[in-house]
Amino acid sequence: MTAVGTTARPASDAGAPALRGTTAPPLGRLVGVELRKVRNTRAGAWLLVTIALMVVGITGMGMLWGVGSSASLGSFVSVQVMPMQLLLPMVAVLAITGEWSQRGALTTFALVPRRGRVVAAKALAALLVTLAATVLSVAVAVVGVLVGGAVHDVPVAWDLTADQAARALLINVLSVAVGFALGVLIRSSAPALVAYLGFVLVAPMLSAIAAGYVAWWAAHGLWFDLATTLQAFSAPQVTGETWAQLGTSTLLWVGVPLVVGLRGLLRTEIR
Repeated sequence: MTAVGTTARPASDAGAPALRGTTAPPLGRLVGVELRKVRNTRAGAWLLVTIALMVVGITGMGMLWGVGSSASLGSFVSVQVMPMQLLLPMVAVLAITGEWSQRGALTTFALVPRRGRVVAAKALAALLVTLAATVLSVAVAVVGVLVGGAVHDVPVAWDLTADQAARALLINVLSVAVGFALGVLIRSSAPALVAYLGFVLVAPMLSAIAAGYVAWWAAHGLWFDLATTLQAFSAPQVTGETWAQLGTSTLLWVGVPLVVGLRGLLRTEIR
């Protein structure tokens, strides 16, 4: 009996490192898995296809009716901001809530017990999708201005500055961050999607109404209203105050929900 006990213990210890290696894969591998989930799930695939079709469709309309005395690359890119801001965050919402809505969280966190690492992989995957979609939209816009200029026989204006391109990317990233934070906080697909649509569609309208009746909100509302601040951020020129308003409203709409949501996600019992 003693001999059996002493030989069984080393066997268990020898197997422990292998078990830890299999249950804690590298972050890069997890990001790859999350990217496959985005494109292999039906909702994620249709969202990506819809984003691509909307970018191509908007560029096509710009080629037909949006060319004046010149074909402006800056104008082509600016009109793509709103559909990207609307649809890209839905990919992030579904990426974080899919595990909970489809009862896959138990399997996921059993295979990778470090929940924080899984959330980080989902965030990086959403960021990579955002970067790829933004680059795609700019590439399609370049083709659009070339074709539009040739069709209407007008010069092409390469007036998209590096600052404007960086701010367009930042708008997309922050919009996706809002969707991701709401997904972490709510952890259910339908309510999180409704919450994001309320943020991007309803909140600016309510803010505009409040600004018409309340003088204080008209003067200070942009410090708290991230959706409206992002709209102002797509203007040709922004001021230091606009950057400050972006920081405070981002802290309110991204930082607070993310901290609260992570606290619950890391402690919630999975069933």
